[in-house]
Amino acid sequence: MTAGQHDIAILLPCYNEAATIADVVRGFREALPGARIYVYDNNSTDGTALKAMLAGATVVRERRQGKGHVVRRMFADIDADIYVMADGDGTYSPGDAEELVRTLLTEQADMVVGTRRGVRADAGRQGHAFGNRIFNLLYRTIFGRDFTDIFSGYRAFSRRFVKSFPAVSHGFEIETEMSVHASRLRLPVSEIELGYGRRPEGSHSKLSTFRDGGRILWMFAMLMKETRPFVFFSAISAVAMAASILFMLPVLAEYFATGYVSRIPTWILSMALMMMSLLILTAGLVLDSLSRARNEQLRLHYISLPKTLGAAPRPAHSSTTADQARPADAA
Repeated sequence: MTAGQHDIAILLPCYNEAATIADVVRGFREALPGARIYVYDNNSTDGTALKAMLAGATVVRERRQGKGHVVRRMFADIDADIYVMADGDGTYSPGDAEELVRTLLTEQADMVVGTRRGVRADAGRQGHAFGNRIFNLLYRTIFGRDFTDIFSGYRAFSRRFVKSFPAVSHGFEIETEMSVHASRLRLPVSEIELGYGRRPEGSHSKLSTFRDGGRILWMFAMLMKETRPFVFFSAISAVAMAASILFMLPVLAEYFATGYVSRIPTWILSMALMMMSLLILTAGLVLDSLSRARNEQLRLHYISLPKTLGAAPRPAHSSTTADQARPADAA
């Protein structure tokens, strides 16, 4: 089966991308002529929505700020057989979309990630490139080796992935959540290396090295707590136990040497830390069982969705007509 036999939706989350969005929309129109192109405008103030509309895209407003909110809205609103998501900043080539779709179909994958060739040179700032390396290494250590570029925004999805993805993130950490969702349920995924360009003149990155890096690190911790609670709570338990032993040793040394315990408060503190450590470890064991049960439920929901890519119903656009007709930055 070819891409032309499927209902394809191009999803472009945008915030202040007026300098590039028209060219991006036209590029996807040429690359996948039969695809429907959606631009979800996230409170732009530079005319992004108007330029996208004039280029032929369907424009929808998402008022809650953050890429995670936009992706959640797109996945809920749009029905298609295949979804291709990219950024509106022109760093991803629309011409590569056909290869993403072809890989999704030939490998029967649920998600194909376009890993970024040259991202270390073109990430914009050295802090971004360094953060990419560190977070990708951390991901492979915690969640597995399914992905080498968890922050790539150029991806193709099956309908089954999109409609089973919970999407709880608010901002740029949404790509991390997508990757963890696939690794957690052991979904068939693939990666292909694609070119990654620099932003054109007048286009600026919205990514903050420290603020968004902190959010992504927090998301790593939360996803680890949800998906691998025994490992997460075992680490905390080990810290508490180490502190308990550290306080306990001098007291025990004094007791074995003299037969007396003069530092009663220190002994009480060490015992309290030891009990806390054991309670945390017990909680990790219980939550690990619950996590496994939840994974089974998510897996059952995932496999209950149709595997065969068929003709999915197109969304009714009447509910978004007002948003399309009145982009806030059209003025």
